[in-house]
Amino acid sequence: MKIVVLDGYAANPGDLSWEGMKVLGECTIYDRTAPEEVLERAVGAEAILTNKVIINADHMAALPELKYIGVLATGYNVVDTAAAKERGIIVTNIPSYSTASVAQMVFSHILNITQQVQHHSEEVHKSRWADNKDFCFWDTPLMELRDKKIGLVGLGNTGYTTARVAIGFGMQVYAFTSKSHFQLPPEIKKMELDQLFSECDIISLHCPLTPETREMVNARRLAMMKPTAILINTGRGPLINEQDLADALNSGEIYAAGVDVLSTEPPCADNPLLTAKNCYITPHIAWATTEARERLMNIATSNLQAYISGKPENVVNK
Repeated sequence: MKIVVLDGYAANPGDLSWEGMKVLGECTIYDRTAPEEVLERAVGAEAILTNKVIINADHMAALPELKYIGVLATGYNVVDTAAAKERGIIVTNIPSYSTASVAQMVFSHILNITQQVQHHSEEVHKSRWADNKDFCFWDTPLMELRDKKIGLVGLGNTGYTTARVAIGFGMQVYAFTSKSHFQLPPEIKKMELDQLFSECDIISLHCPLTPETREMVNARRLAMMKPTAILINTGRGPLINEQDLADALNSGEIYAAGVDVLSTEPPCADNPLLTAKNCYITPHIAWATTEARERLMNIATSNLQAYISGKPENVVNK
C-alpha cells in the first residue's frame, strides 16, 4: 500500500518517529505540500495523511486509488467529507489527543494575564527590581482567581478538562453547552450564551467552528463583557471578529485577551490583534507538547492499522 504524508513537519519536526507508519506500506513523508503539489505527490496513493493541506472533491476525482484520508488533527474541515463519502473514501481524525495540553495553555494565558508574568519578568531584566527601593514591585493590577467566574463556551473534552482545572483554583464555573443540567457535575452550572458574556470574569472558547459559531465573539457580545473581563481562545481563530476584539481592547471595553489561534495562520502583517492593547498571542502551540504529539502519532498509526484490518476507527464521514 502506498502511503503519502503531505505535511508531517508540524506534528513531527524531527523529534519523534515515523517508523510505526512506515511498516504499514510504502510511505513517503513530506514536510509541507503546496496546493499545486497535492496531485503530483498523492498520485497512486491508497492512503494520504494531511494536517492542514486541503483535500477537496477535485483531488479525490483525480486520485482513483485513494481509499483513506487520515487527518493529523481533531478538526477535519480541511477535507470535503461529503465528497469522500460519495466515493467510499474513509476519513479519520485524531480526537482528544491534546485535551490536557490545550487546557494547560488556557491557564497559561489566564495566569500570565492575571499575574502579568511576562511583563514583570521583562521589567526585572530591565533592572526595575534591582533599582527598586522595596523588596518587591508591581506596576499593573494582579488578580486572584479564587471565586472569579469563568464561562466556558462548549463543554467537550477540552472544555470539561479546563473546567476541572478552574474548579481546582476555586473558581465558579459556568458553561454554555448542549448538555442538560442532569449531565453536569454540581460544580459546573449551565448558563445561556449572552448571560455568560455579561456575567463572567473570564470567557474561554471551546466550541467547534461552524456557520453558527463563526464570529460569535463580535462587537455586540464584547460590549456585554465587564471592563475587567478576559477572553481566551484556544479553539479556532474565526470564532472571533478580530477587528471588533482589537477595538474592544484598545478602548478598554474589556481588559485583556489571550489567544493561541488566529483567523489566518500564519497571521497577516495587518492583523489588528498584533498591535492591540493587552492582547497576548501564542503561535498555535496549545496542541504541540511532546506528549500530545506522541499521542497524535500513535493514534494516526492505529487509525491506519484499523483501516487496513477492515475495522476503521475514528471515522468522521460515516
